[in-house]
Amino acid sequence: MTASDAGCAAFDWDGLREIARDAMSHAYAPYSGYPVGAAALVDDGRTVSGCNVENASYGLGLCAECGLVSQLQTTGGGRLTHFTCVDGRGEILVPCGRCRQLLYEFGGPALLLETPEGVLALSEMLPQAFGPEHLTK
Repeated sequence: MTASDAGCAAFDWDGLREIARDAMSHAYAPYSGYPVGAAALVDDGRTVSGCNVENASYGLGLCAECGLVSQLQTTGGGRLTHFTCVDGRGEILVPCGRCRQLLYEFGGPALLLETPEGVLALSEMLPQAFGPEHLTK
C-alpha cells in the first residue's frame, strides 16, 4: 500500500502547508537568502512548526526541521505523523538528508511527507534508515 492509498488524500495538506508558510515568514536567512518553513502534525493532534535560522559561520545554521523538533519536544513530545516544508515562495521542498534522519527519529518510517512528487512515507525517502532500534540490538 502506498502513502496515497492509505487515505492521506483526506488529510488537510493545504492547511499544514499554510502553517509552514507562516513559519517560513519568520526565518532568519540573511546569508543564503533562502528562507524555509516546516510544519507537522503530531499523533495527539497538535501541530508544530519551525523555520531555518542561519548564522555567520554558515555551517552552524539550523534547518527548519530542527526548530520543528525542538517545538515538538518543548510542547510535550509525541510522534510526527504528517510533515511538509516550503521555500521562500511557499513551494513544497523535500528535507535534506540530515533532516530526514531527524524526522526518522521523531516520526519513524511511516511518517507521511508532502513532496513535489506527491505524498510519500519517510521509508521511501530514507530507505534502510538507521534509527534508535539499532542501538538496542
